[in-house]
Amino acid sequence: MNTHATPISRDADGATEAARADAHGAAGAHTPARSAPARENAMGRSHPHESARAQVAGLAHYIDDLPELKGTLYAAPILSPVAHGRLNAVRTDAALSLPGVRGVVLAADVPGDKLLAAFAHDEPVFAFDTVQHVGQVVGLVVAESVMLARRAARLVTLDITPLPAVLTVQAAMAAQSYVLPPVFVRRGDAGAALARAPHRLQGSFEVGGQEHFYLEGQIAYAVPLEQRQWAIHSSTQHPGEVQHWVAHALGLDNHAVRVECRRMGGGFGGKETQAGHLAVWAAVAAHKLGRPVKLRLDRDDDFMVTGKRHPFAYEYEVGYGDDGRIQGLKLQMAANCGFSADLSGPVADRAVFHSDNAYFLEDVEIASYRCKTNTQSHTAFRGFGGPQGVIAIEAILGDIARALGRDALDVRMANLYGTTDRNVTHYQMPVEDNILPDLLPKLEQIAQYRQRQAAISAWNAGSPVLKRGLAITPVKFGISFTATLFNQAGALVHVYTDGSVQVNHGGTEMGQGLHTKVAQIVADELGVPMERVLVTASDTAKVPNASATAASSGTDLNGRAAQFAARHVRDNLAAFVCGLDGCGAGSIRFEGGRVISPTTERAWNDVVQAAYANRIQLWSDGFYRTPKIHYDKATLTGRPFYYFAYGAACTEVAIDTLTGESRVLAVDILHDVGRSINPAIDIGQIEGGFVQGMGWLTTEELVWNAEGRLATHAPSTYKIPATGDVPAHFKVQLWPEANREDNVGGSKAVGEPPFMLAISVYEALRNAVAAARPPGGQAAPVRLQAPATAEQVLRSLGRLG
Repeated sequence: MNTHATPISRDADGATEAARADAHGAAGAHTPARSAPARENAMGRSHPHESARAQVAGLAHYIDDLPELKGTLYAAPILSPVAHGRLNAVRTDAALSLPGVRGVVLAADVPGDKLLAAFAHDEPVFAFDTVQHVGQVVGLVVAESVMLARRAARLVTLDITPLPAVLTVQAAMAAQSYVLPPVFVRRGDAGAALARAPHRLQGSFEVGGQEHFYLEGQIAYAVPLEQRQWAIHSSTQHPGEVQHWVAHALGLDNHAVRVECRRMGGGFGGKETQAGHLAVWAAVAAHKLGRPVKLRLDRDDDFMVTGKRHPFAYEYEVGYGDDGRIQGLKLQMAANCGFSADLSGPVADRAVFHSDNAYFLEDVEIASYRCKTNTQSHTAFRGFGGPQGVIAIEAILGDIARALGRDALDVRMANLYGTTDRNVTHYQMPVEDNILPDLLPKLEQIAQYRQRQAAISAWNAGSPVLKRGLAITPVKFGISFTATLFNQAGALVHVYTDGSVQVNHGGTEMGQGLHTKVAQIVADELGVPMERVLVTASDTAKVPNASATAASSGTDLNGRAAQFAARHVRDNLAAFVCGLDGCGAGSIRFEGGRVISPTTERAWNDVVQAAYANRIQLWSDGFYRTPKIHYDKATLTGRPFYYFAYGAACTEVAIDTLTGESRVLAVDILHDVGRSINPAIDIGQIEGGFVQGMGWLTTEELVWNAEGRLATHAPSTYKIPATGDVPAHFKVQLWPEANREDNVGGSKAVGEPPFMLAISVYEALRNAVAAARPPGGQAAPVRLQAPATAEQVLRSLGRLG
């Protein structure tokens, strides 16, 4: 354990001191045959995002920028206006009478299975017989222009007999309405532990969902080819699933469908499964009309059609000691899943896995309910259920600290997993890489937490209207897909005769820098400058059966697969050079665009050309499967994660007790990304993840009215954080220790874990609310629903009913 570790800081060009030292050490570890330029690794340096210049210049192509084939038509969805009802008829005459409207596509037009190829097989391609939520797609209108299709779609009338609708988690629980059966995880005897605990608390609260709000909306372009083959351009995190879904709906083999995605304008989980809907709808329309069809949802329809982060409702009973250490816990988590299962099973499972966050729970009982409601089918979102699990235990610990009159950081430290004992999770996975006992005190020192707590207490004592709150919360996030079969990846690396390198892998680029990191990895493996490496579009015709780019595992999986592919090519070249120089393959070095043997140094390009002339293979595939992972789906026990990523945030907030308005004043973050492959990209992901999490917990409120219609379906009614919401003091530092598991470059995943650092905002707000209470009332639990809008803050203060 590195008890005196110093966080990494960036120098003027964004590279880290540790990365420079690592690069220098790598160069100095060899003695070249003759003088060679010092090696400068690509990994560990802050290279710009591979598409940054093109994006700024407007030259980066998204699907709506692609040249359209002659004869392309445009589709718009027909949406249900009723939350639940019997679909009697679809009247299309008014729409079809408009000049330029080419057809209407309904469930009867699906040539294959009328249900999508989702794992639960419970969601129709187009609604038939019944409608299940306001905004469910009943069919499409296809026309010669986008606006004409949208106008015509609004002329279609639906004859629907309303049926009773379930619109809340509470109603679903009362009706035992579930998309999947409940799951229970137990360790020890929670009831007995609660009975003997010196102190007990009960509580309940709710956390809302969240709209993905990607900049590029959902879109697909389906092109029929010769001999029943198809090309699909899809803004998707999972091209392989889109391929399978389209083939299933069209009644074809997978090999007849090719799916390509060069980049997305954001995804955040919203394009993991639900991009497949757009592709299937467009493909069915193109099949019926025999022409290419593009379908792009406008923002309002995107809100109404697509699922969100799962809202959760919690009830808990906890027993604890005088030091705040939890002795027994019963926790119920009810997820609002919407009308179909989608990914609700693994999302709710991950919430169970992360309901401990960083803390040892010896006697615990967790009940997880997957509730069916007549709303959009909720889906993956950054953190994939992890945030909904983490916030539960953090809220419980915050309540314990206030009840005891102790500092919440001390209570959290008392409950941390140990390094040699108290180190097995409630799902029976040992915590072998725990750095939080060192990381948290380091952040406490960096943020001057104790001094600021004293200053805030003094401020609050003299400020009757404005109150401040401060909180430190940690995160321990498991890295791997909880569905073990998805933890595999493939890649191709091609070296051309001019020495340039092309890489293709199964991951997708959505702005997170995956392609940039993969290029860095391959460049270092071959010892060539990064500008010689090009990563091409994700394509099911190149790497088959690829997993979704999700679970924060894009670089872990695809980076390692690409590294292995490049290593095969490098080994071929090393063996060729050894044949020329009469040396062992292990003595060949590739660095700085040079190939160096004990006797000779050659330019990379010369070696490549000579190898080609001698018929040496200059391309290869690579495959990687995550080691060590396994678990029992029935009991949710085992080792679902390869490793954990850690971090902590210290956040200060202020609230106005008269209006309920709040502001985040300062944030200090110390986060663990292992040995960073690209510090600038990693810090950007941490900053972005935190701000997105802050939005989830403060302003991004989803409201369904009494008829089941989403009332917050546009930027005018749904508020994501803006630049003015980012605090002036926003400091991010990286923990300097490499991943203890054998991960690519010693790195750790960074996409999802930082999102949960924003729970410190929620806890700081609850501390501010407690500070506004009269003397003697600060120990009571603070019931603050999330998102903590001004209305909810006032309600928590007792100023609204």
